Amino acid sequence: MTELVLKTVTRTQGCNEDLKNGAVVPHGFRFAFEDVPVLVKAFRRMVRATEFDVSEMALTTYLVAKAHGVAFTAIPTFLVRGFHHSATQVLVGSDIRSPKDLEGRRVGVNRGYTVTTGVWARAILQEQYGVDLSSITWVPSGDEHVSQYRPPTNVAASEGLSLADQLRIGDLAAVVGADIDAPDIVPLIPDAVEAGRRALTEHGLYPINHLVVAKDEVLQQNPGIAIDIFNAFGRAKQRYVTRLSAGSLTNPDKTDRMYQNVLAVTGRDPLPYGIEPNRHMLEHLIRSAVDQKILERPVPLEELFAQGTCHLTA
Repeated sequence: MTELVLKTVTRTQGCNEDLKNGAVVPHGFRFAFEDVPVLVKAFRRMVRATEFDVSEMALTTYLVAKAHGVAFTAIPTFLVRGFHHSATQVLVGSDIRSPKDLEGRRVGVNRGYTVTTGVWARAILQEQYGVDLSSITWVPSGDEHVSQYRPPTNVAASEGLSLADQLRIGDLAAVVGADIDAPDIVPLIPDAVEAGRRALTEHGLYPINHLVVAKDEVLQQNPGIAIDIFNAFGRAKQRYVTRLSAGSLTNPDKTDRMYQNVLAVTGRDPLPYGIEPNRHMLEHLIRSAVDQKILERPVPLEELFAQGTCHLTA
């Protein structure tokens, strides 16, 4: 029998490292990993041409693609999580002193309006700081991965300058998701790391950014393959979490340290896979996407994930 080989793209990170280096071997198939240095370019290639059999994918990009009939389906392996209180940045000395000051102003958004970090950052502004998002004109720096998507009327086209330059000349009051490293540009929310920790402990806010999708053709032609993909990613992740728990990582990076902090605060796996351990965050993101006019309606989670995976956890 011919070996099933799945053309796959996923950025190397702690939770999938053992899958990519061969320490974890999938059952019944093989991943053929392709490196795409700028991961968002792989998202675009997958969304617009279903170029890969299996791909890491930003969560909101997936939701928008699914709503517009793109032929791939998610597997509930959530590779990337993060805190987004630092995602909204302002110019030092500007008249924006609190999130409510953004109302009625123009705010830049890195890449597209539907980028997942931007969705979470806007949700934080709305839910924790009472910001009326509809009063703000959002100015993305690029276009959307899902070309069929049409943004709401309070989303305006960028004028060509970088977000940092627009911020400095006063065309923008703030920027979201740009992660600008400059001494004159700082997070709007003071002590953003502590704000994220409080949101985790007090509200359970632990945003999901990326998951895994598989081409529908692959899923249809290979019954049970979604479960096998889930299990392979799950085994690799569990090995990583074991190393996190033991403090045995070599040269942990910023992301590793974040997951270690989550583990210390919650006492639980910082990267749970499966729908049930993540239902609260998934439904939260979907509600936020509807509120922000990214999705037309809420979608039941069981409609979003591959057959046979909805009950799985890892």
